[in-house]
Amino acid sequence: MPDRETVRVEPGRRPVAARTSSAPGGLAPPEGVTAPAPPEGALPKDHTQAILETTKRVAALLKRSGPPFALAGSVAAFAHGLPARFQHDTDFCVRPEDADQAVKALEDGGIAMRRAPEDWLVKGRSGGEEIDLIFELARRPVSTELLERASVKAVDSVWMPVLSPTDLMDSRLAALCEHYCDFGDLLPMARMLREQIDWKRLERDHRALPLPDAFFHLLERLRVIERAEITGADMTGADMTGEGR
Repeated sequence: MPDRETVRVEPGRRPVAARTSSAPGGLAPPEGVTAPAPPEGALPKDHTQAILETTKRVAALLKRSGPPFALAGSVAAFAHGLPARFQHDTDFCVRPEDADQAVKALEDGGIAMRRAPEDWLVKGRSGGEEIDLIFELARRPVSTELLERASVKAVDSVWMPVLSPTDLMDSRLAALCEHYCDFGDLLPMARMLREQIDWKRLERDHRALPLPDAFFHLLERLRVIERAEITGADMTGADMTGEGR
C-alpha cells in the first residue's frame, strides 16, 4: 500500500498533516533516519519474557557457584501457578553469610552488581532488567531453614529452588505497614495458592498485627479461607456472625 497523508484537526488549531506508512505501526521514520538495530544477544522486547530470561541466567550462575538460594517475589509466585504479573525486577534470596560469594558469582558471569542504599540487598542489572539479591526478607535475615523449605520448580524450563507459598505470603504480610498496605497483590495469591499455604502458621505469626489481621478478616468475609483453617477451631454450628465459635 503506498504512503498516504491523513489530517488531524484539533479544536482551535489548524489542521496538522501526519504521514502514515505501510511500515509496521503505520509511521514512517524521518527521511534519512534508520532505526537502530538491536544489539546482538539482546533480550526479547517482551518485558515478561525478558525478566524470565534474566531469572534463568541468574539461577544458572548461582547454581554453578554453590551457595544455597531461592527465587522470591512475583516470579516465584508465577512459578507456583499465578499469572505473570511481574514488577520491575527478579528477586533471589541468599543467606547473609553467602552474599559476597553470590555477588562474585554473578559478577564473574558478566552481571554488573552494585550496592544499594538499603543494607539488606545488592542490586544488579542484566539485559536491561533489574536483579535484587536479598539477604534480609521483611526485616528478617534469610535463614537456612527458609531456604530448605523451598521447592525446586521449573521456571520457563530452568529448574531452580523457589520459596514456598507459605513463605512468600509470610514475607508479604511482614512487609505490610502504614506506608504500604495494598492488598491488591496479596488477594490473588491467597485465592490461587489457598490450599498450598499453611494458614495456621501465618495466623500464629501475624494475627496480633493490625494489617495482617485485617487481611485475614477480608479473606474470611470473602470465604477464601475459613476460620477453622487458621485456628483449628471446631466450626460445628458456627455461622458468619461468630456464634458457636
